[in-house]
Amino acid sequence: MPIPIEEQLKTLPAKPGVYLFKDSQDKTIYVGKAASLRNRLRAYFSPGANLSPKLERLVARISDFETIVTDSEQEALILECNLIKKYRPSYNVRLKDDKTFPYLRIDIKSDWPSVRVTRRFHKNGDRYFGPFANASSLRQTLRLIKKIFPFRSCTKTITGKDPKPCLEYHINQCLGPCVGAVSKEDYHEVIKQVILFLEGKQELVLQDLRRKMEKASQQLQFEKAALLRDQIQAIEEVIEGQRIAITVRGDHDAIALAQTKDLAYVEIFFIRSNKLTGRDYILLNGIHDEEPSQIMTSFIKQYYASASSIPPVLLLQYPIEEPEVIIKWLANQRGTAVKLHVPRQGAKKQLMDIVAENARQGLALYQAKQSTIIKSALVLEELKERLGLPGIPLRIEGYDISNIRGNLAVGSMAVFDKGQPKPAHYRRFRIRSVAGIDDYAMIQEVLRRRFRRSLAADDKWSITPDLILIDGGKGHLNAALEVMKELRLNSIPAASLAKEKEEVFIAGKTEPLDIPQTSTALYLLQRIRDEAHRFALGYHRRLRHKEAIASALDSIPGIGPKRKKALLKKFGSVRGIKDASVDELSKVTGMPTKLAEKLKEYL
Repeated sequence: MPIPIEEQLKTLPAKPGVYLFKDSQDKTIYVGKAASLRNRLRAYFSPGANLSPKLERLVARISDFETIVTDSEQEALILECNLIKKYRPSYNVRLKDDKTFPYLRIDIKSDWPSVRVTRRFHKNGDRYFGPFANASSLRQTLRLIKKIFPFRSCTKTITGKDPKPCLEYHINQCLGPCVGAVSKEDYHEVIKQVILFLEGKQELVLQDLRRKMEKASQQLQFEKAALLRDQIQAIEEVIEGQRIAITVRGDHDAIALAQTKDLAYVEIFFIRSNKLTGRDYILLNGIHDEEPSQIMTSFIKQYYASASSIPPVLLLQYPIEEPEVIIKWLANQRGTAVKLHVPRQGAKKQLMDIVAENARQGLALYQAKQSTIIKSALVLEELKERLGLPGIPLRIEGYDISNIRGNLAVGSMAVFDKGQPKPAHYRRFRIRSVAGIDDYAMIQEVLRRRFRRSLAADDKWSITPDLILIDGGKGHLNAALEVMKELRLNSIPAASLAKEKEEVFIAGKTEPLDIPQTSTALYLLQRIRDEAHRFALGYHRRLRHKEAIASALDSIPGIGPKRKKALLKKFGSVRGIKDASVDELSKVTGMPTKLAEKLKEYL
C-alpha cells in the first residue's frame, strides 16, 4: 500500500535535489529541482497555496512522488535536464523534438581528419561545433565549408598509395591525401583553417591565406595562387553576408522567443567576433500558462546542457529564474565566467529587437505550415472517399508522357507526399522501346521500368505508392492496369485524369466519377497531373535543345565527333563557340587556324 503524500512530506530533507511527480499510472508527469526539497514540495501541497492554474491542474493529478538528493543546486540542475530529456513529462516546458541534436565533429587526433555529422557529443579530444537545432542548418554549414576548404569527405583508410584520386581532387575540393598529393602538415593546416572559420575567426584565416597566396605568386606557382585567391574571395563573400547593421562587439548568443498558447518558438543569433555567423530556432512544448521568463529559463537549461561551446555573454529577451544558479552552472560548462544580460537600450537592444522579430516571423511561418498540413490531411481524407481507396493516399505518383510525333519521347514521375510535392523523388525516363506515336505503350514502358526496379529491391525505388495517377483518359488507365496486373501489383490503386473535361477514371468503372469541379480532392489530382506534365515537358525541351546543338555542329564540314566534343567541353554550348574568337577556337585540340576561321564564318 503506497504511503500517503502527507506522510512522505514529513520525511523530506532540507537539501538540494530533484523531484519527480507521478500520476495514478505511475507515469512521470513533472520533473523539478529545488534548493530545499522539503520547502519546495510542501509549497505544492500546503492548504491555501497560491498556485498558478497550470500547477493546480498538475497537483490534482499527482498520486505519488520521488526525490533524488544532490550535493548542490548545480548538480540538481544537471540531473533535472537529464530527467526531462529522459521522461519528457507533459507538464514540463520541453524541447519539441526529442531526438538528439546534431553536431559537426572534427577528429583532430586522426592523421587525416574529416568533418562529420554526429548526434553524439563526447569529451574525447575531438572538436565539436553545435548543437544545430535542425539538420538543414547543419547541412548548409557543411556545404559552405566544403565549398571553401579542400578537406576530404570520404571515409576510406588513407595510405597515400591509391592508383588515382577521386573527382573531388580534380575539381579542387580535396587535396588528395589518398594518392599522396599532400603532406600531413599541409592537410592539418587546412583543418586548422576550418576550425578557425567555424569559431568565427575568418580574419585570421584570411591573413594566413593571403600570406600563402603571396608566397605562391613569388615562387611562380600561379595555379596554386589562383586557388588560394578563390578561397579568399569565397571567405570575403561570407564575411560580407554576415555583417549586420547593428554593431555588437565580441562573442554573444542573442536569444528571443515568440509564443502561442501551446508552443514557443525560440530564435538564436550566434555573434562571433562582431559578426552574425549563424542563426537557429528551437520549438518548445508544454508552455501552458507559463510566463516568458519561465520559458526562457527552461530553454537555457535544456539547450546549453548539450552545447559544445558557450560564449561569454548570453543576450536574453527576458530575465530568467534563479540566475545565480544558472550562471554558476554555465560557467562550469564553459570553464570561464558567463554573463546573462537583458539589454534595455543601445546596439544590443536593437539586436534583440531584430532577433525577436525573427522569432515572431518564424512562429507565423511555422503555424502556416502546420495549417497547410492539416488542410492536406482533410484533402487526402476526401480523396480517399471519392476514389474508394483502402487507405489515406499519403504517397501519390503521377505519370505523364511528352513527345512530338513520337520523337524524343520521354516519361515523367512526379511524387506528392502527404499532399505536398517531393521533388527529390521525381524521376524521368527516356522512352527506349516504343517507335512512333503510341502513348499507351509509352506509359506501359515507364511503369514497367519503375516497378521492376521496385521489385528488384532498389532502395531508390522501393517505396510503394498509395495511388498511381495517369495523365489521360480511360484508355491510358487500362494500359497502366495491364502492366500492374502483369507485375502482380494490381493491389496498388490507380486512377487517370483526362484534361479536356477533368474527368477522373478508376478501375472497375466505365464512367468517370462524379466529382464536383470545386472539390479540393480534384484540385489535388490536377496539381499532381500538371506537375508530372511540367516535369516531362522540361526534360523533353532539354533533349530538343541538345539535339539542336548537335545538329548545328554536325552540319559543318571538318567538324567530326572528336572536335565537336572538344569544342563543347571548352565553350559549353554553340553560343559559347559562336562568341569565341578565331584565336580561342584555334587553341582547342585538333583545331587548325583555317578550320577555326571556317567554323567562325559558318556560325
